[in-house]
Formats: sequence, structure tokens, C-alpha cells
Amino acid sequence: MLHSYRFAPRSGVLPVLGGQAGVREDLQGRQGRVQPGGILTRLKTPLSEDVVRKLKLGDTVTIDGILYTGRDEVHIRALEHGRQGRKLPVDLHGGAIFHCGPIVKKTDGHWSIVAAGPTTSTRMNAMEPEFIERFGVRAVIGKGGMSQPTVDAMEKFGCVYLAITGGAAVLAAEGVREVIGVEWLDLGMPEAMWVLSVKGFGPLTVAIDAHGNSLYKAVDENVSKNLEAVKRRLGLLP
Repeated sequence: MLHSYRFAPRSGVLPVLGGQAGVREDLQGRQGRVQPGGILTRLKTPLSEDVVRKLKLGDTVTIDGILYTGRDEVHIRALEHGRQGRKLPVDLHGGAIFHCGPIVKKTDGHWSIVAAGPTTSTRMNAMEPEFIERFGVRAVIGKGGMSQPTVDAMEKFGCVYLAITGGAAVLAAEGVREVIGVEWLDLGMPEAMWVLSVKGFGPLTVAIDAHGNSLYKAVDENVSKNLEAVKRRLGLLP
């Protein structure tokens, strides 16, 4: 059965301060006050390809709407469904998938998130390109970056990688308004697909954009470029 999790209205960028796409905000206090500093873009799911392709490397964003958690087992099962022509229990098109194995508790019949720290995204490297292509995912949230084939898939199909701070599981959970569903709970709590209603989830950094650019690749290139000079200054080279 296809479960529809929607968060109206369906605009890609949440209007703030009269409809501006970005607003200077106090990221630390997250009070919405206009402050000197970086521009914060507030995104709203489902995301359109046009909205995603306008994001630039290094942009800071938050997300309102619906997030789907998904680690190794969710990716494996979803791809099995897709290859067999079977529908997923949710519609991921335009959605955001969060590499996360949350700690969830149930009280009086209702689930709530205790902690929601990101999983290292490289665990999904082998599956993410096909996952993006098959299901039309527009944003992947995680830590540590992803492989070049995933960067290429994001460029081809219109998707971004949003980096969230590792080790801040309780802080991430603060952006979750409620758990509105869970799929494939038979996989276990951390591996199930949790459907989360979020508001102001983040801040997140656009670490891989939809144009083939990657902060991780840029760092690697700078390190490689400067490594020889550093070794020479340290007397490690003749």
C-alpha cells in the first residue's frame, strides 16, 4: 500500500520575510532574527529539480516538511522492490532521505525521536546512484560525503548532498516535530524507514551540489596540492 506523507503547501522554498528565498538569520539561536552573517535558505519538501539546481556549494539550508530516514537496509530493500517492479510504501519523488539510525521511543501509543544522529554516508555509496535515479530523491542528508558516482548521479538527475554535524544527535532531534509513520519496522529500529515531520531541521550545508561540485573533492585537491610544499618545509623531501 502506498502511504502518502505530505506537508502542504507544496512549494520548494518556504517564503520568509515577504517571499525571499534566503534570509540572514541567527543560526545559533535559530530565532529568525535578521542578523549580519551567512544567508540561510529555508527549503520545503517535496523539492523540485529547479529549486535544487539553484542551490550552490557551501549554502546553508534548513528543511521544513517530511524527511525519510534510510540506511543500508532501507536502500537494499527499496532497490529490490524497484528492480522487481514493486511499489514502495511511500513516494520518495522530490523527497529528502536522511542517513540516520534514530533512537525512538513509544509512549502511550505514539513514537517520538530521542536522538537522530547521521550515519556515515559512504556506507550507501554502492547503492545511492541507483536510488537517486529510481526514486527521484532530491536531497540526501548525512555526514562524510559520498563517492564520485553519487556526485555524478546528483548532477545528472538533480539532487544535492546536505551535510549535518556528526555527534549532535540530540540537536538534530530538536528539528523533528513528530514521527508520523514508520515503514519496514521488521528491519529493526535503526534500520527502519521513519517518516518524520520536521521544521527548521538543520542547519545543513550544501556539500555536494547538483552541478558536480563537491566540498570534499575541493578539500582533497587542496590538500594534495599543498602536501608537497608542507613536506618540503618540514624537511621530509630532499
